[in-house]
Amino acid sequence: MHLRSHARAAAIAALSLTLSLGMFGVAAAQSPAPAASNTTATALDGTWTIDHTIGSYDYAAGDFSGSWAGYRAQEQLVGLGGTTAVGRTPHIDGSITLAGTQLTTGDLTVDLTTLASDQSMRDGQLGRQGVQTDQFPTATFVLTAPIDLGSIPAEGTSLNVTATGDLTLHGVNKSVQIPIAAVQQGDIIGVSGSLTFPWEDFGMTQPSSMRVVSLADSVTMEFQAFFRHDTGAPAASPAASPAGRAAP
Repeated sequence: MHLRSHARAAAIAALSLTLSLGMFGVAAAQSPAPAASNTTATALDGTWTIDHTIGSYDYAAGDFSGSWAGYRAQEQLVGLGGTTAVGRTPHIDGSITLAGTQLTTGDLTVDLTTLASDQSMRDGQLGRQGVQTDQFPTATFVLTAPIDLGSIPAEGTSLNVTATGDLTLHGVNKSVQIPIAAVQQGDIIGVSGSLTFPWEDFGMTQPSSMRVVSLADSVTMEFQAFFRHDTGAPAASPAASPAGRAAP
């Protein structure tokens, strides 16, 4: 049992690392078609739901091996120069549906009021500026066109596709295309993606404060989510919480 827990933790850590690499450029470009899997398409059919028992989340410790969503933006701070503001939250929920070699439906909902970074002052400003979470507490994404996977990739192999859907943020709904990386391991599918856009695309203005000299014209929204295949019965809790770390 002890060895099984460690093996499962290692698998989750590997998935998290693969997704993190995909998010920050390695998997952003379309890759050659992955090798065929022994897993049949029908075995993956059905609904997959975000499972928060997979991986873990601890911003202070730099542990982002579970599901999360967030933002990053380049800023210039008084006395510190250029830095990257990164805020995240583990409060992301949603599901996807697979049928054959197509991802037919998908949705994500994020509680923006729980976004947190390494600066509490920055977090407080988000309630009133930028995304204005006091007024617009949630963000949602709904897939509007099926994603043709082509074939089912081998377990542990990253698949890179584009998700077309409606993103609602700051009270504005827009159709967007998000490059995503996906990895399947047993009854778990890990998905990550990111989208960079000008603040004004969603009716936002750059947050400002006495400490911020300037903020980039664009902001990046990003996420990582681990979905478990619904079987009609509650998933058993893992014997030990899997752990893994990926750089912010």
